Amino acid sequence: MAAKPKAVIIVGGLAVVIAAVAAYFLYTYLKTQEQKVKEAVATEKIVVAAAEIPMGNTIDVKQLKTADWPKANMPQGAFLLTDQVAGRIAIQTFVPGDPITESKLVPKEGPAGVLSYKIPEGHRAMTVGVDQVAGVAGFINPGNMVDVVLTALPPGGKLTVSKIVLQNVPILAIGQILDQKEGKPVVVPTVTMDVSPEDAEKLAIASTQGKLQLVLRRLGDKEVAKTVGATITKVFSGAKTTAEVAERPKVARKAKVEAKKEEEKKPVEVVVTVDVLRGGNKTTQQFKEK
Repeated sequence: MAAKPKAVIIVGGLAVVIAAVAAYFLYTYLKTQEQKVKEAVATEKIVVAAAEIPMGNTIDVKQLKTADWPKANMPQGAFLLTDQVAGRIAIQTFVPGDPITESKLVPKEGPAGVLSYKIPEGHRAMTVGVDQVAGVAGFINPGNMVDVVLTALPPGGKLTVSKIVLQNVPILAIGQILDQKEGKPVVVPTVTMDVSPEDAEKLAIASTQGKLQLVLRRLGDKEVAKTVGATITKVFSGAKTTAEVAERPKVARKAKVEAKKEEEKKPVEVVVTVDVLRGGNKTTQQFKEK
């Protein structure tokens, strides 16, 4: 009987040890989770835009502020102090709350121009002069996509042809240059486009051959249109000139008069009806007068 209390003591001791080990592992797990939660919600103040900053503008300290940002999602190249950003030039438009990062600013050691940083790798920026109508009456802005239409006389051709020569071309910038027309200085609108080297060659030769016009594309429209070009003959195909349209009623009236005259020329047949009585029977006979 003495062994029974001893077994109870051993079992009880094992239970206490197991409980202690379980409590230790539970405590360690909870502390680990707590640390992860702290790291997930930990923040650090970084510089963000306090107001809209247009592309190409020199950033003023009044356009900046600091805001808490999760450390786990810290933008690469973020700034901690507004003084580090003030005086730099933006190469893209910032809206309020956008984090300011080094990749979105003109490098300190680089050229001051913004445009060279907007050109995709392997592409070129090319500027051509257009008129207000060719520039979609001022509705083209940087970021729009356009098609370029050339109207010119092809080599060896007799009719002027209008043809889309470039499609889905991004607009990088718009501006003005001073040009000479009829011996007088005039301001000519210009459009700077993002083109590949091959397209730059096409655009260069096209700009010397005839008139360039820009066709504004719908946002998101990437479809490449397959066209054969248009000539004045194709444009007026099936159309009637003003003289032809005016002549049509006259021809109809003349035909009506001629038909009436022909009708009047036909001889009129005279039919004589005679009643004949024979033995009390009455019959009717008709005789045509010759």
